[in-house]
Amino acid sequence: MKVILLADIKGVGKKDQVINASDGYARNFLFPKKLAVPADAGNMGRLNNKKASESHKKELEISEAKKIAEQLGKIELIIKVKAGENGKIFGGVTNKEISEELKKSHNIDVDKKKIQLKENIKNLGRYNIDVKLYEGVVAKLTVEVKAI
Repeated sequence: MKVILLADIKGVGKKDQVINASDGYARNFLFPKKLAVPADAGNMGRLNNKKASESHKKELEISEAKKIAEQLGKIELIIKVKAGENGKIFGGVTNKEISEELKKSHNIDVDKKKIQLKENIKNLGRYNIDVKLYEGVVAKLTVEVKAI
């Protein structure tokens, strides 16, 4: 009997997967526990609509991420910090500070977890930073750290 799984079942399959299950297993275990529904025309239609909706949503998210990546490529973000005489910064510039400065000065909201710093910036100067906006969409952001 063909069934559509409503949840991940170890050893059987993943959610929204169509599998062949024995009649007894489907009727006595999967259906009563609401882990699966029969793969009839109505349920298959709902599954196809759900998959189409998810792929459309993913395409919109990718296009939005590419738009933001294009904007970030043109920006030169300037962060002013206190520094010592030899160019060393007191503390450091973190990805959180970069995210806040982007929001404040350019009104672009980027999650701090998406800004990929290998370690905090500890010296004055110009840095090229990768911002991973979406799977496969990486923007280059130029950050210049200046002393106050």
